[in-house]
Amino acid sequence: MAVYFIPKTKLISRATNFRPKQWTSRWTTVKRPFSQSHQSYHQHSTNKSQNSQTGTNKGGWLSWQGVILRWTPLGLCIVAAAQWHLHNKDCERKGLPRTAPAWQTNVYCSLPLRMMSRGWGWLAERQVPETFRPTIFGLYSTAFGVNLEEAVISDLKHFKSLSDFFTRSIKEECRTIAPDCIVSPCDGRVLHFGPVSGQTHLEQVKGVTYSLETFLGPNWKDNNINASYIEGIKEKKEGTSLYHCIIYLAPGDYHRFHSPTSWKPNFRRHFHGELLSVSPKVAKLVPGLFCINERAAYIGEWEHGFFSFTAVGATNVGSVQVFIDEDLKTNKWRGLKVGNMRETEYDEAKLRNDVFLNKGELVGQFNMGSTIVLVFEAPKSFRFSLSSNQVVKVGQSLGCFCDNDNDSGMESEE
Repeated sequence: MAVYFIPKTKLISRATNFRPKQWTSRWTTVKRPFSQSHQSYHQHSTNKSQNSQTGTNKGGWLSWQGVILRWTPLGLCIVAAAQWHLHNKDCERKGLPRTAPAWQTNVYCSLPLRMMSRGWGWLAERQVPETFRPTIFGLYSTAFGVNLEEAVISDLKHFKSLSDFFTRSIKEECRTIAPDCIVSPCDGRVLHFGPVSGQTHLEQVKGVTYSLETFLGPNWKDNNINASYIEGIKEKKEGTSLYHCIIYLAPGDYHRFHSPTSWKPNFRRHFHGELLSVSPKVAKLVPGLFCINERAAYIGEWEHGFFSFTAVGATNVGSVQVFIDEDLKTNKWRGLKVGNMRETEYDEAKLRNDVFLNKGELVGQFNMGSTIVLVFEAPKSFRFSLSSNQVVKVGQSLGCFCDNDNDSGMESEE
């Protein structure tokens, strides 16, 4: 049904000469039955109101889906924040640095970091097309501050893969071996250094410690069972102390490591641990980080007694390669199991009798940045020539002996 609206003046003027076919419809009102639409809208509104009241609509806060996807994550976040706050308060009350509690470390260890590291190692070994090599390696160099002028081969097209680029060799004249007794085995940043206390705990960073016995494993000597761990591993009992130095290799550093002094490694212990990050920020948060991670410890002696050289693995370190130990295989596949690290699990292998490392000699390489830990015995007159967070290069002096104990050399990091 249609109703036409016509102005009144126009209707009167044409009333005498009515012609329906000349009419024009300016306003049209169309009336349609809407009972069905009104009924459908009313039913939809009623259902929506009922669902809102009962909380059973899809995705609602009171539905099962809402409890699982909304309330549960929110509750976990609140509990985690409360635990972190209480842990920080407890550290402040005891005068300790703020570190991650045990449950956070366990969650961190449960991440599939080994699978990710193996995947990165596989990717790093894939051959890169020659056309893209300058772009990819150039971006990496810019991002991490790689000094390409030191490389023996500066042409980026020469490196077939990322692994070849990581483990590039440098010119001999770029590194000078100092005549001091202990030199830096790698390029990196010194995280901590100093004498080992009688409590057999070493500082990985200021205020955060790890156990020396857990790090190197049980005493390998049959004698001196009743002696302390430090006295038990020392070769010379009188007039000497244990010292340690931790050097962190960043992704942009020279990835090969050398011998810090002339010494003879006798055996190797390979600890099957996790592959957590060893960056300074993580080292400040995770106590005992170097005891948790996978590592290869080479234990022997030098002219002043006990000497150990440990290469610590880390996240995205495809492998640790040591040229004097072809049997060492790191970053092995452990299946889908994560977080099942055992600190006491290790493999021990005796090295050949003719193995001897001269100071500055090439020892091995990382396929990504990681950490070197030196623990050695030296006379009590030994002094470090380092400062906190100092950047060192291969062959740079770490310390030597002083005739006078009041010498200006730094004994430990304060």
